[in-house]
Amino acid sequence: MNSAWLTVLKRDLLQAYRRRSDVATTLFFFVIVSSLFPLGIGSDSAILSKIAPGVLWVAALLAGMISLSRLFATDFADGTLEQMLLSPQPLFLLVTAKILAHWLVCGLPVVLLAPVIGLQYALPNNAILILVISLLLGTPALSLIGAIGAALTLGARGSGLLVALLVLPLYIPVLIFGALAVSASQSGMSPQAHLSLLGAISLLAVVLAPLATAAALRISIE
Repeated sequence: MNSAWLTVLKRDLLQAYRRRSDVATTLFFFVIVSSLFPLGIGSDSAILSKIAPGVLWVAALLAGMISLSRLFATDFADGTLEQMLLSPQPLFLLVTAKILAHWLVCGLPVVLLAPVIGLQYALPNNAILILVISLLLGTPALSLIGAIGAALTLGARGSGLLVALLVLPLYIPVLIFGALAVSASQSGMSPQAHLSLLGAISLLAVVLAPLATAAALRISIE
């Protein structure tokens, strides 16, 4: 079982390496969107630091959403997904490997880039730290929830738009708590409650999302 899980993870990471342009598109989108706001709004540090939590979280959310439609599309096109369904290994475990690969490729780089982008918004060091922690806790939930939408729209025309319509309402709590955690830190309040809620959402998604994604994949293929 562990061997199959690792095989799927390595395969997806290798495919992402071979399609580096797709990965770069996601990262460039995050950098460009988050960097355009300071240019458009101006150099007023008070305004920039106030809008920074919402802007950076929205940019991270949209950047991760760009690649969701490709999460299962390649495996569906070449027949790999059908082999996974016929495999004796539980499908939900194999799905967790694919979701982890998606987060490592699309979510983790955003977390690592966030401190650099935060400097453009004149965020203090403690706010940047909370921003990184909130993204580290929240972006896995985005990948897990997004996988459900990607599985439900597999093979459908305009799947990218359909995925956005399905998952955006579910992303809202993650977006709110992530942005509020950074805002609370800027205001001198404790962000612990918001971070705890983000962690709880991610833990709940880890338990439920792979099962829901596996069921949605079976429905889409049948």
